[in-house]
Amino acid sequence: MNASLLQLMLLGFGASLTLIVAIGAQNAYLLRLGVEGRGRILVTVILICALSDAILIAAGVAGIGAVIEAAPAATDVVRVLGAIFLISYGVMAARRAIRPQAMVVDESPADASMKAIILTTLALTWLNPHVYLDTVMLLGSIANQQGETDRWWWAAGAMAASFAWFFILGYGARLLKPLFARPAAWRVLDWLIAFVMVSLGAGLIVGL
Repeated sequence: MNASLLQLMLLGFGASLTLIVAIGAQNAYLLRLGVEGRGRILVTVILICALSDAILIAAGVAGIGAVIEAAPAATDVVRVLGAIFLISYGVMAARRAIRPQAMVVDESPADASMKAIILTTLALTWLNPHVYLDTVMLLGSIANQQGETDRWWWAAGAMAASFAWFFILGYGARLLKPLFARPAAWRVLDWLIAFVMVSLGAGLIVGL
């Protein structure tokens, strides 16, 4: 790989990282799973998040962004569904925060099944209209400014950023385990998650 291609990948990596390193619904959910130490489930969730980003970035580079932009009605449906889901999950997080006796760091299998966690991850990822704006339209449009061949190298860097970030967030969260041995820390985290989820959901409704 020559220096120019490496530079393209680094530019894509940096651009993608600035968009995904933020307190959002997906990141907040992954953070909680990481602190809980979910093992194989955590790996599955990380791969779902990263592969979803890779698919959406590739779709943007392939020109799907123009199709999405031409179908505002479909985007509105996603907004409504996403708002309902985010607000509902935010309420659940608030209920957890009100019941501190349920907030313990436990190495045993969690109450939520793998199926429920996977479905929640998919919903937080694919029912979020912002993910289409950020990955498909924004990153896709920037990539397409690089030229016919170079755009895919740029996109590869952007995809690598997603994989790097989600693995760092998921497994780095384990370092916070001593802190979350205290119920008060879980309460703060769940109130933060509740605020993020409800705020994002309300923002989607206002955006309509």
